[in-house]
Amino acid sequence: MVEVILSYPSLHAVFWHRVSHALWKARVPLIPRLLSQLVRWFTLIEIHPGARIGRRLFIDHGAAVVIGETSEIGDDVLLYHQVTLGGTSTRKEKRHPTLCDNVIVGAGAAVLGAITVGEGARIGAGSVVLRDVPPHATVVGVPGRVMMIEGKPVAPPESESFMPDPEAQAIKALADRVAALESEIKAHHPGRPDRAEIPQPVEDFLHGAGI
Repeated sequence: MVEVILSYPSLHAVFWHRVSHALWKARVPLIPRLLSQLVRWFTLIEIHPGARIGRRLFIDHGAAVVIGETSEIGDDVLLYHQVTLGGTSTRKEKRHPTLCDNVIVGAGAAVLGAITVGEGARIGAGSVVLRDVPPHATVVGVPGRVMMIEGKPVAPPESESFMPDPEAQAIKALADRVAALESEIKAHHPGRPDRAEIPQPVEDFLHGAGI
């Protein structure tokens, strides 16, 4: 217990956030922001005093975690290092995400904008999430795509691919080029067998990317 109290930056950051948040709600000037910056200096965890945090938030390792002003975090949420709960606007409005209970956000993930991540959802490491996430879903990739709900694979609608995915586009371009070359070969050598199918893992990736 003494080791936890003395050496866990997550515990320190959340405790002092409770203090700064109370001062923020009481409209005490300057002190809440100074306190949050001081805690950031010692823990490498930046939590804006205006953020609302539920019970038992745990930030594993803690380094480079940023939680924005209008963020809302439910109970029993787990954040890994380098997670960003960021905004996409500078206006004085709800502009940061809401994480419901039992959400896990992997290392290096960014959840941006006034979106909601449903209860029990899992955000994969390095993902960039820009849209609402349904409860018990697993999201991976840039942009973040829902790959599973309650442990069952799902195919996202084509409209979900609203942001360019360079990796998927490169694979599709290669697949199209292979198809064109095989068509040319078949035209010059009619006796050759038909074009082989794209390997199933590639098909699954392209389908998951909405391509």
